[in-house]
Amino acid sequence: MSEPRFDRRLFLRVGAATGAAVTLGGLAAPSASAAPGGFPDYAYVRTLLTPSQLKYNPTGEIIFPCVRGVYDKLASPLGRYYLYYGPHDAPGGICLAYGDSLEGPFTEYPNNPIVARDWSPHYSVSHVASPHVMWHESAKELWLYFHGENTTTRLARSKDGINFTYDKVVLSTSMLPSGTTETSYARVFPHELPSRGAHYVMVFMLNNTTNHRDIHWGWSADGRTWSYDQQPLIRHADVGAVNVGGPHLLYRNNSTYVVYNKDKESGGDLMITEVGNDFSRRAHLGVFYNSRNTAPENGRSAAPSFGTDGGVPYMIYEAGERLAGSIALARG
Repeated sequence: MSEPRFDRRLFLRVGAATGAAVTLGGLAAPSASAAPGGFPDYAYVRTLLTPSQLKYNPTGEIIFPCVRGVYDKLASPLGRYYLYYGPHDAPGGICLAYGDSLEGPFTEYPNNPIVARDWSPHYSVSHVASPHVMWHESAKELWLYFHGENTTTRLARSKDGINFTYDKVVLSTSMLPSGTTETSYARVFPHELPSRGAHYVMVFMLNNTTNHRDIHWGWSADGRTWSYDQQPLIRHADVGAVNVGGPHLLYRNNSTYVVYNKDKESGGDLMITEVGNDFSRRAHLGVFYNSRNTAPENGRSAAPSFGTDGGVPYMIYEAGERLAGSIALARG
């Protein structure tokens, strides 16, 4: 199935006139800014979710938020915004919270996890984690990409954002070069690549036997069947890091950017690289968001997700030590 072509020029004209952006497309709103690439200069506002305050809390940690506006997509949503997240360590679990404002509060869905580590007859794994949900316009569905194990990314589909039907494996280590040990933390976005016949792109983290994590990417005509570049999109060494991960696409000024995180030992900041609309550029622009040394970030920010509310741009992200942090909100 094909996706209608995304008109980035139309978005830029509308954004310039309104100061707003499309919540569901992973787009940051145009505004006066000091951040690289002309993006908003985000500032921490508050913590949205803390493991100790959640009913479903098997491991005392949560990661990888993904926020989606559903008020104009679903018939009877629980709130205007759905926030997907979950613990990483076993047993993991894909979880949901909902609210009427990106500034919160968000209410934990009472029957989490909505996707568990055992889904007969499809899989039984130690954990599932890293939910990324995309609105698939032609299917009129929310498509959930998640990993479990770290070697495998899977797809499930839903009409209501709560009850999902399993689809298939979309990414595994066997699809990348020999020596690949992890392919995980994938996010998928509508994106036109005419030269490749693609309407979607995926960015994800890859680890190999060197134990240094890079950002890789792939493309797809339908969001289900994928091809992958065998070379890294962003190498850890290119930005002075031991590991990079948690990538997210952003669009501005008729170009495409990847925002991603460094490991804490390498600074713990969010970085930005311009890759261009055809993914041929490698312009490393530096720090996108400087992590504070105070709580809740404690020198590490990671796995950002972006949206707008009332024309105001927001970033929802991991704040704190890996597997010991919270889900936080920053405003642009």
